[in-house]
Order: sequence, then structure tokens, then C-alpha cells
Amino acid sequence: MIPLIETAAPVLALVAIAGYLLGSVPFGLVMARAFGLGDIRQIGSGNIGATNVLRTGNRLAAFLTLILDAGKGGIAVLAARSLFGEDAAQLAGFAAFLGHCFPVFLGFRGGKGVATFLGTLLALFWPAGLAACLTWAVVAGLFRISSLSALVAAASAPIWIAVLGLPQAILVSVLLAVLIFIRHRANITRLLAGEEPKIGQKS
Repeated sequence: MIPLIETAAPVLALVAIAGYLLGSVPFGLVMARAFGLGDIRQIGSGNIGATNVLRTGNRLAAFLTLILDAGKGGIAVLAARSLFGEDAAQLAGFAAFLGHCFPVFLGFRGGKGVATFLGTLLALFWPAGLAACLTWAVVAGLFRISSLSALVAAASAPIWIAVLGLPQAILVSVLLAVLIFIRHRANITRLLAGEEPKIGQKS
């Protein structure tokens, strides 16, 4: 299901653009440079997200990247909701996620969107967002594999939303989950081959 569309189309277009541009800010790259870690795209997996920043061994830089990447989605949702409504909020969150994955500032080569996904979900419907975060944490604690945790959390998100009672957010959560799986294609291949690195493992 989707929320009732109440916001004018030109306004929704502006919301989408603003959300996308906010999501496009590559905080992993910014944090890596700020901490003197070099170009994060040349380290580990080359990804600009917190998991790859952690591979440098700098936990503070990784933590800040996680918070800022999650904040992109959360701020986009909360700002759009306060200004316009639920339809704009969901669009803004989805656009911020797209911006992180396909940032205009980096030639459309961005991260895999896990932190932004969770931040968006927390802002859209915090009970489901919290449940998805806990799902990630449980899987990470058991298997120590970030990508597996992300995939399970993403797959569980629409279920949590349905069970906890926000049916109008099911569609956007499904779309986000599908994109998470698409962005993790290489990880899925490595998982099936038993070659996926553990959390914090340097490469």
C-alpha cells in the first residue's frame, strides 16, 4: 500500500530533488579524508559506506560515517513530513537512498545504502526501524558478516512494517529492500561461495 497523495506534483518533484542531493553527500569519503585515511574508494572494497571505513581500523571515522549516512535518510523524511506530509516524507526518504547509492557528486557510483536505509526506516516508522536495526544486530552478532546482516534486515523490514501497523509504508520498504539486494549482488555471490569478509576485517 502507499500513502494518500495529497502534495502537489511540482512540490513532490522538488522534494525528490532535495532528498536526492542530500543523499548524494558522500560522508564516508568526507570522513576518510578528514581523518587522514586517504581516498576510501581505494581502500578495501572501495565502497564509501561505514563498513569499508571500518576496514581502515578507525572506529570513530566509521561510527561518524554510519550516523551521518543514516541521518541523510532520517532528516529527509522528517523535514518533508513536517513541511508537506506523509507522501512527501516517503518520497524524500526514497530519493535520499537513491542519492546515496547513485550520487551525482561521484559519477553515480556510491554506497550500498544500508545505513541510509535504516535511518530512513527509523524516521518513517520508528518501531519497524528499530526492529530492523535489532535484526541487523542479531545477525551481525551471530555471523559477524555485515552484508548478510543487511540483507536479512532489509528482507524483514516490510514484514515488520506490516506486523507493527503501518501498511501505507509497505511499498516503499519493499522498493528499498529490493535495491539493497541489487546493490549487494557481489556480496551475495561471495556469501554463497563462503568468501565474504567478516566485520572489521581489513583487506
